Formats: sequence, structure tokens, C-alpha cells
Amino acid sequence: MRRLTSSLFALLASASLAGCGYNKLQNQDEAVKAAWAQVINQYQRRADLVPNLVNTVKGYAAQEERVLVEVTEARAKATSIQATPELINDPAAFQKFQQSQNQLTAALKTLLSTVEAYPNLKSDALFRDLLTQLEGTENRIAVERKRYVDAVQAYNVTVREFPTNLTASWFDYELKPNFSVENEAAIATAPAATFDTTTPSQSKTPVESAPPPAAN
Repeated sequence: MRRLTSSLFALLASASLAGCGYNKLQNQDEAVKAAWAQVINQYQRRADLVPNLVNTVKGYAAQEERVLVEVTEARAKATSIQATPELINDPAAFQKFQQSQNQLTAALKTLLSTVEAYPNLKSDALFRDLLTQLEGTENRIAVERKRYVDAVQAYNVTVREFPTNLTASWFDYELKPNFSVENEAAIATAPAATFDTTTPSQSKTPVESAPPPAAN
């Protein structure tokens, strides 16, 4: 009899939690975590490409030290932030993470704009391969960010709406920070460089004699 009573209580409790939106909150919370993991995977993929990209550019355009240093420092700052699952529950930490990634995006765009002055570099097979990988990764970042934004929006609506807001409050489900829409269009645009190998009419002189760097 006691076992039957316990089973009935558990069944009623489960039905009650489902009815008050607990299961929905749990599922959406897991969906946010999964989307966040994919965002981090793509950001890490980009960070892994940066050292080889910088070294390749350095082999042809060592005098562009300022730009190379900016990219290297931006990467170091972006990778220094531990993108743990807890970060998506901390608005301040999330904003700091977003800012660091945006800085790396801007630094890479500056770098790829600079290499327009170096036709030999743009003709280098390793550089072209790295650039293709970078552009593909930036596109995947944009896709995964969009999925994360959608997952967080759905979750946050559930947390705020009645009656699930009562359940959310009871079980400490709080609103999650999201990527801001400010400059989102620019961020979602993958850094790109043309492959026109004609010498541009600029004052800089391409480093014709620099040997191509060894692949890492």
C-alpha cells in the first residue's frame, strides 16, 4: 500500500510539474546549452586558424607588425575567457566574451584588408587555403549565433510568461543574456579578401623577395 501511495504521489508530482511548464523550461534550457556549445566550437575553430594565418602573412609582409600584433593580441584576449556553460547565465561575463570576439573579428578584417597590397601573398596556396577555411568558419559562426539567439529568445519568453514564470522563479530559472543586435549585420559578414593578384596602386612596395613561410 505504501509503495502504491508513493507511486501515485510521484505520478501526480510529475504531472503537476509538466503542467506548470517545468519540463518545457528544462528542455529549452538544454537547447540553449547545446546551441552555445556549437557557437564555442566555431569560435575555437577560428582561433585555431589565426596563428597560421598570422605566420603566413608575416612571411610576406613582416613590416605590417602593428596589424599582426593587433590580431595576435585580440586572439589572446578572446581565448583567455573561459567559455563555460555558466557564462551564459552571467550577463557581465557574456558581454565581455562577446566584446572580445567582436574585437578579433574587427582585427581579422583589418588584416585581410591590409594584405591587398601584397599580390604574392594572395597567390600563396597556403594563404588561400587558410582564407577559405576562415571564411567558412565565419559563416558557420553566423549560423550558430543565429541558432543560439533563437534558442535564448524562446527560453526567455517561457521564463517570463504566466504561469511558467512562477515555476521558473521557484526553480531558479533566470533570463539568459543574448548576443546584441548592435552591429550584428557587420559581425555576421565573414572577413573576406579578393584574389586579384594585380599590383594595387598603393605606396607600399610588396615584399617580393620574402620566402613563403613553412606550414605549421
